[in-house]
Amino acid sequence: MAKTDTNKVIWQWRLADVMNKRLPDSALYLAQQALALARQLRYTEGESASLGVLANTLIKLGNYPKALDFYLQKLQLEEGRNMPRNLASVVMNIGVVYMFQQEYRLALSYYLRADSLIEENNLSDIRYNSALNIGDLYDRMNMPDSAHFYFNKSLLLAIVNNDSAFMATSMVGLGHSSRKLLQSNQSAGYYYSAIPLLQQASDNDLLCEAYLGLSQLYQQQQRTDSAIYFATKSFALAEVSNFASRSLDAARLLTGLYKSARNTDSALVYMERSSILSDSINSRQRVRQLEMLSTNEKLRQQEASIARQKAEEERSKQLQYLFISVFIPLVFLLTFFLSQRRIPVRIIRFMGIISLLILFEFLTLLLHPVVADFTHHNPVYELLIFVCIASLLIPAHHSLEHWIIAKLTNRHQQHQRPSYVIRLMTKKLKIKKPAP
Repeated sequence: MAKTDTNKVIWQWRLADVMNKRLPDSALYLAQQALALARQLRYTEGESASLGVLANTLIKLGNYPKALDFYLQKLQLEEGRNMPRNLASVVMNIGVVYMFQQEYRLALSYYLRADSLIEENNLSDIRYNSALNIGDLYDRMNMPDSAHFYFNKSLLLAIVNNDSAFMATSMVGLGHSSRKLLQSNQSAGYYYSAIPLLQQASDNDLLCEAYLGLSQLYQQQQRTDSAIYFATKSFALAEVSNFASRSLDAARLLTGLYKSARNTDSALVYMERSSILSDSINSRQRVRQLEMLSTNEKLRQQEASIARQKAEEERSKQLQYLFISVFIPLVFLLTFFLSQRRIPVRIIRFMGIISLLILFEFLTLLLHPVVADFTHHNPVYELLIFVCIASLLIPAHHSLEHWIIAKLTNRHQQHQRPSYVIRLMTKKLKIKKPAP
């Protein structure tokens, strides 16, 4: 039964993880159900995975405060376990949430902690992500030297893994840091090397960023025509792909470029477009805030519903325990009462076995959660503990059984003695000879 329940938890959180992009509300519901069941079963792995899916889904919805809450709960779980990869992953994800909230110093502290865990435990599969995240954060903090170091580290890791998509991402980052370090030739080389790889991977979002980076590089070199060309490419691709923030960045850059080129008509066009995009993004942010409130309320209602259901189940379980705890003494009293009557010994022995089995099963139900926590769900240790309990109960049962049977035997003998004497006297009278 427990195995079936844990499989249900696994199925729920995995399905929620698949659904979180297209059906986030359904994903949240499934992940919440998985979390409640995992906690009820004390299934730590399922609880941790469900918290991660909830947080990931909320990040996609832009609900960063609630996502952070779930990640911190997951962190508390993982700090008590010996699973370095899970711990490093959740620490890194907390840093990502802080980065989205533009709390860069906090984000950096978590990124560096995750990087230390990765290096200490040789977690090669997430080493690239760590280096790239730290490089991106230093770039946002306008620290190009540090950003360049970590972007270069991530590129080397991508080359070792022969991953062209990762190589392109690192090259765009190196293009940014080189441009800020005034290394124009190196910066252009990285951007131009990344563009065909990004086109091959159909990564239009990062391709917009690469075009915009090239435009800023040429603006820095006062090559206005080239700057306008790449800014226009970035703007057109962003508009087709419906990347509002990328469109806004390109439109603002084009406004400044056309102003410097004294092309007031084009500057005015992109200025108006910037204004429209800015209003649209602000409107989306307001809608997102309302959605956050709605999502939080849905989560609260679902948590309340799960809590009520759990309370009802707990109450039903307590009533069953109460019934069993009353029933067991009654069985023992009935056994003792029958021992005072003239009944066969085998019935007393049978009832004694039944009462012992009920008592042992009741103790198993009662003690199993405590024993499971104490042994960390190790089946070998759980078996040994319950065998020890049984080894104490069985001798006690035999002693009690022998005592009751001995009492029953003595009572039967006392009931049988008078009739035996009468039969003996009658027999003697029958064989006595008559007087002459």
